Amino acid sequence: MLIRNLQDCEEFVAGDGTLLRELLHPDKQPLDLRYSLAHAVVPVGQISTPHSLTTSEVYYILSGQGEMHIDNASQIVNPGDAVYIPPNAKQFIRNCGDSPLVFVCIVDPAWRKEDETVY
Repeated sequence: MLIRNLQDCEEFVAGDGTLLRELLHPDKQPLDLRYSLAHAVVPVGQISTPHSLTTSEVYYILSGQGEMHIDNASQIVNPGDAVYIPPNAKQFIRNCGDSPLVFVCIVDPAWRKEDETVY
């Protein structure tokens, strides 16, 4: 059995500028997973750097309010919203609330640096 607590995961600044903690990744734990799972935070007034992945991604919003941008579309997102981001879509999210924007990221197949383009 593997249980990872968020506080036990090292926080780092991801390539898109978000504060990230990787919870599960098949390259870092002995797991038979296709996907990776991470916890992300965008501070108040901040925006993630526009980027794209060759893989699909899902954001699940836990707290705060954001403005999600995928290609040429944008929409406000709130806690409880799940956002599907298709492969190769240019994406970024802006914290437009008055508290940190916190969400979970699921990347399938698992995130790899070589699959990401930062603009």
